[in-house]
Amino acid sequence: MRKRIFEIIEQSSGNDKASSVYDVVMMIAIIASLVPLAFKEETQLFFVIDKVCVAVFIIDYLLRWVTADYKFNKKSVGSFLCYPVSFMALIDLLSILPSVTALNSGFKILRLMRMFRAMRVLRVMKFARYSKSIRIIANVFKKSKAPLAAVGTLAIAYIVVSALIIINVEPDSFNNYFDALYWATVSLTTMGYGDIYPVTTIGRLVTMASSIFGIAIVALPAGIITAGYMDEINRNDSEEKE
Repeated sequence: MRKRIFEIIEQSSGNDKASSVYDVVMMIAIIASLVPLAFKEETQLFFVIDKVCVAVFIIDYLLRWVTADYKFNKKSVGSFLCYPVSFMALIDLLSILPSVTALNSGFKILRLMRMFRAMRVLRVMKFARYSKSIRIIANVFKKSKAPLAAVGTLAIAYIVVSALIIINVEPDSFNNYFDALYWATVSLTTMGYGDIYPVTTIGRLVTMASSIFGIAIVALPAGIITAGYMDEINRNDSEEKE
């Protein structure tokens, strides 16, 4: 019985109709639970939607907990102790807590959890468990972590150096080093909000150079991810044909 429950709640391979239906139901619940967050006011309908969705999430969490030994392939108590601290289990718990604790208005500490209403946005991450597309993207990032880390290091180094240059070249336009870091980040991504900007000729030259190099740095991860995504798609297609 528990093994069958595990097969259903795990991501469907396409052959198990019950598992496919479960995935669809969970994705609908995730989307529905996010709808109230798009509105400032809380209506009775939104309250009901949130509580129903949270009830579904709690059931899902408990089902995954009681089948943790199948998840970790270990028939031991350790599996049930390890599951609550696993990454996705923590995401599940953090997405549930804000709604559950809001019901316990009698406890002052729990009332503070209402401040964390935005934590419900973490439910978006639950899609990674049910969406094949997100799983593919996650695999791409996992396999490309070395080159992406190298590009990320290059970008951070460039931001830090650019900030140091601009704050020394044009100190009057930047109150502190954080403002310079903010400017360097915006320039790197070529966003250009215009709230902080250099006014001297040399400062503008530095900005021009930063923007030009920024385009090249920003383009690097896009190319890496695209190449990895195509490789992953081709691999999945090959597996399905076999």
